[in-house]
Amino acid sequence: MTDISEQQAPATAPAAPVPPVPPVAAAIRPGRVAGLDGLRGLAALFVVLNHIFDRAWPGYPANPAPFWAAWLTYGRFAVVMFIALSGFSLGLGPARSGWRFKSLATYAHRRAWRILPPYWAALGFSLVMTWYVLAQPGWKLPDGKSVVVYGLLAQDAFSVGSPNRAFWSIAIEAQLYVLLPLLLLLVRRVSACAMAGLVAAIVVTIGLLGPHIPLMDNAVVKFTPDLAVLFAVGLLAAGIVTAGERTRSRPWAGYTLASSVPVIALMVVKGSTWSSLNLFWLDLAWAPAVGCLLAAIATSRPRPVVRVLDSLLPRSLGSCSYSLYLTHMPIVIAVSYGLVLGRVATGTPAFFVLAAILLPVTVCFARLFAVAFELPFQRHRGWIALRQAMLARLCQLRRTGQAVAAGRWRSASRASGPRNQAGGRHRPARPRPVAGRARPASRPRPPVPPGRGDSAMRPGSC
Repeated sequence: MTDISEQQAPATAPAAPVPPVPPVAAAIRPGRVAGLDGLRGLAALFVVLNHIFDRAWPGYPANPAPFWAAWLTYGRFAVVMFIALSGFSLGLGPARSGWRFKSLATYAHRRAWRILPPYWAALGFSLVMTWYVLAQPGWKLPDGKSVVVYGLLAQDAFSVGSPNRAFWSIAIEAQLYVLLPLLLLLVRRVSACAMAGLVAAIVVTIGLLGPHIPLMDNAVVKFTPDLAVLFAVGLLAAGIVTAGERTRSRPWAGYTLASSVPVIALMVVKGSTWSSLNLFWLDLAWAPAVGCLLAAIATSRPRPVVRVLDSLLPRSLGSCSYSLYLTHMPIVIAVSYGLVLGRVATGTPAFFVLAAILLPVTVCFARLFAVAFELPFQRHRGWIALRQAMLARLCQLRRTGQAVAAGRWRSASRASGPRNQAGGRHRPARPRPVAGRARPASRPRPPVPPGRGDSAMRPGSC
């Protein structure tokens, strides 16, 4: 049977030439954006290093660390990257579909299914570590009200004892998920640039009026509206996947470098204390650089950087980055205050000891946590599919256990050989016939005289 692709067209009907695929259509084709997972993994690792730094060199917001480690005090940059990545990732699908969701109910279900199960599991882990292992010295212990507030993702609105200080950004991100359909509506009605500009204008107005209006100042501290600008910029950058070749070919990596140098210079000149007290404006200053960076990675430029971000180690770290962010803080506290601090001098010695212990421990625990509480909810989009997968996995494990047990039994039987199991003696081996040699004739047995009931003694028998 000839393959259809190998059949030639008749001579009377030549095949029409296939028009080339325009670059925009090629860009709309869905697929994984290389480098995003690696960027997400490195951001999560930076958060862990920042919390190690805070315990090795206490005194925040002052920064008594040496120059080579001083940059680790700006852990807020990792949160900025996480929020922008979230807006970019959630915007890829709508950008390819006319900036709209196929179904708001499906979007809400998928976001809750993706975020809540790992978060609730990490909340339980953090409560156990805080109540029964070790709590952060000087922090208010969580109670029943904390469980309710954190369970409902309302920790930015109510002041309660915290089981995990890293959870503050999860509540902000959940609120931005609610805001996303409105942002998409603005993109459809006006444009993506107008949407990002409007969000930035509202947030800058809140920041300017905050020092003069106590209510707005409290909102700036609690709800961190500056992160909404980063989310909107990430959503704006997602439009690069449907942009024309002229927009995609722009030097986005150069734009990233040019827009990040002034921010870094300002932070170096002003120092860590000023930077920590002005995080609102620094987050806004980082927005252009982060947006250009996401556009550069989406267009695979520069290729060496994207190749490194998409290599095995950063990509595998990115697969459990959410779990690493959720679970690292209680482990850092337990190891820092329970094992290292007080036995090792603070500063550089404590930093290296803590990093040597905590980096492998937190990453390994995050991978195990992700296998149990994160990855199953990514692969299966509902309770029915998840339950079927779990039942199939249990059946597979049971069959594997039975096969292993049967293999061990056969191995033990072969190892015992012809040994008699009852007495422990060897049974005599039965000789096997050799090919080409006749079997020895059996000995003739003496005839047995017939009995009274045999047919040979009955009269008339044949």
